[in-house]
Amino acid sequence: QVQLVESGGGLVQAGDSLRLSCAASGRTFSSYAMGWFRQAPGKEREFVAAISRSGGITSYADSVKVRFTISRDNAKNTVYLLMNSLKPDDTAVYYCAANFMSLTTTPEKYDSWGQGTQVTVSS
Repeated sequence: QVQLVESGGGLVQAGDSLRLSCAASGRTFSSYAMGWFRQAPGKEREFVAAISRSGGITSYADSVKVRFTISRDNAKNTVYLLMNSLKPDDTAVYYCAANFMSLTTTPEKYDSWGQGTQVTVSS
């Protein structure tokens, strides 16, 4: 498993941008597909975006497609989520997660999770 630490959350206005980062420990980061999930108050955790081990394949939830971009830097053991044109509905705690080998949108298949970072979008 890897240890994950998210950062970059905050309070922004609708239409603003934020970039979340997730730093991973260990020397096998490139063996893990990475995902971003979010959970709003009273709602279940939902898939946001995922990226393959090499970064060549990405997947997005329909609600964030075009607005959000996931990327990774294997040399820095870090995965990013660039969020543009933020909406109040994007308000949630955002979590990064690691899955050994395979890209997946299913949260139950992820092996390791960060502690989360709060994103709040005001209207």
